[in-house]
This record gives sequence, structure tokens and C-alpha cells, in this order.
Amino acid sequence: MAFPIRVNDVMSSPVTTASPETPASDAAGRCCTAAIGSLVVVEGGEVIGIVTSDDFVRLLGEASDPEERSLSEFMSTDVVSVDASATLGDAVETMFEHGVARLVVFDGDELVGLVSTDDIVRHVPQILQRREIGGHERQTARYHRQQETAYEDEDWDIESTGLDDNRINVGDRVTFSKTVSERDVKRFATASGDTNRLHLDEEYASQTRFGRRIVHGTLVCGLISAALARLPGVTIYLSQDLSFLKPAEVDDRLTAVCEVATDLGRNKYQLTTDVLDEDGDRLIEGQAAVLIDETPESGRVMVETLADS
Repeated sequence: MAFPIRVNDVMSSPVTTASPETPASDAAGRCCTAAIGSLVVVEGGEVIGIVTSDDFVRLLGEASDPEERSLSEFMSTDVVSVDASATLGDAVETMFEHGVARLVVFDGDELVGLVSTDDIVRHVPQILQRREIGGHERQTARYHRQQETAYEDEDWDIESTGLDDNRINVGDRVTFSKTVSERDVKRFATASGDTNRLHLDEEYASQTRFGRRIVHGTLVCGLISAALARLPGVTIYLSQDLSFLKPAEVDDRLTAVCEVATDLGRNKYQLTTDVLDEDGDRLIEGQAAVLIDETPESGRVMVETLADS
């Protein structure tokens, strides 16, 4: 059961509308009073245009008497819309496809809101900077026994692509896979204090919306931290944004996938951080900022290549 974030979860509503005859000065005043960046232009119950702050700026630069111009003279008539039930991913695709920064939102035939890139970034900041998992050519994987970790377990699988032992580069990727067992769930409940019966009591959980026990969301996203620990150097979390899309079940084998998206300079990096199930479905998607220091001298050991593919 997936629970994606949808447009109606983040859109601005209700919508401020105006008629096409509204003078620019009146429209700008309404935007200023309501602290909004756009108006939807409606005539006869139909959406015929949209006016944004960019349109007002352009009008000021081009018109000799901008205050008296009606919205119909400078509004954008190419209105791009989206259904309120669409996922944020679909909304972002539509924005990129049409080269716009906001969408008019309908629920059936009813105008119910506006969604902009600002709305999306405020709720899910990572979504505008993502690349699809598997959307690029896979590089040769290699597995090193890590000098950054104290030990490894035979159930764990680690793969990396593009990693250099001396530096981090955009496009570098590391994955960490493990089976989240009954023992893991119980030990995490004790360690964290999160003894919610949804995770521990089958009868209780069967009566919830999930219909079964699920793994703690924080335990699942802990695999991201495990993957980051396999990057060369001492990886220090600066921030992490996460969206929980689908629950994990006990004894699922999960894979965290972390990929360097941006070199922020001064040893800081931005990464996409996802957790997938065995079918490749995304349970968590996110974005992290990390600081990577050099490995301490006492931790420098010879790393051994265990497998190549």
C-alpha cells in the first residue's frame, strides 16, 4: 500500500481569481494584500488565463501606463492544469514538460487550487533535483572491505559505482542491502523506545489501514545512514529530507541507494537517498547534505577488493 504525496496535500487553496477586465493596479494590490504571487483569470466560470509576478514586472517594463492596463492585455493564456489527486512527481513532470513554475489545480471541473515550485520545495525539497533510479547507464560495481566501518555482516550486500578512494565525485553511487528481520524490529523498538503496537502486535496491526505489521519508518531510513557510511572518508550528516511512500514489512530485503548529486564545495555534498524493496519499488525517497572529512590516520588500512562485476 503506497502513500504518495499528492497535489492536494501541498497546493495553495482557495484560489484568488479576477476577471479579465480587472485593472493591473487593482490586481497587483490584491496580490500584495494577500501575499500571493499569482491570480487566476476567470470569465463565465471558465479559467482563461493566469497572471504572475513576472507578468507584472514585464508590464512595468513595457507599458507606458501599466496601472490602467486590464489583465486580458498581459495575462498568460497558456494555462497548464493538473488534477488534485495527481502525485507531486506527476506535477513536476508536467511543469518541466511545459516550462512553467505553477499549475492550476482542478478537482473534476472545479477550480480548487494552485501548486507552484515553491509549494513543492516547501514540502518535498528533494523532488525537483532528483534523477530516476536506474535512469542512467550502470557502471562497473566493486566491493571493498571498508576501512570506514568496524565490521560487516554476511547478510549485508554493498555495491559502489564510480567511487575513488581519494575523492567524491558527482555521480558516485553506493548501495546497502539487508533483510530487516523480526529481531531487528524488536531490538529497534527497545533501543528507540518506539513500542507502537503497529510494529509489534499482529492482531492490533491487522485492524489498521495497513492490515498487518510494518517496520518502523526510522529503522528503514537507517539503511540510508548505513549506505553513507560506506563512502570513503568520515561522513557526517548535515541534513536529511525524506518522503515515506510505502511501508516495509518484517523480513523484507531492502536496499538503500545513495548517489552524489551536487558538489557543494568545502567537502560538502548533496545526495539523493532512496530505499527500495526487492521489487524495486521505492519506499522512501529523500535528499541529504553531508560533510566528508578525511579518514583519520589511525583508521587508514589496506582495502581489499572482494568482487568485481
